[in-house]
Amino acid sequence: MANIKSAKKRILTNAKRAARNKAAKSAVKTEVKKVYAAIENGTKEEAKAALSKLQAVMGRAAAKGIYKKNTNARKISRMSKAVDKMD
Repeated sequence: MANIKSAKKRILTNAKRAARNKAAKSAVKTEVKKVYAAIENGTKEEAKAALSKLQAVMGRAAAKGIYKKNTNARKISRMSKAVDKMD
């Protein structure tokens, strides 16, 4: 355990940030699974709605710096392409 006050504070701050980042990443993964599930079911309207929600969640994650901007754009692009390929 740290002895210096600033180091103790840093440990607490890092734990808070790690929890926030983990929650945001988990939310993104959940939305990605929902999009893929909708694609598997073959419901284009449901897939589009899930994709829209995914874009919002990933946008917030990218704005907070959890995902880089290009990573965010690449993932959304791939999802959009998969939804557009549906019949």
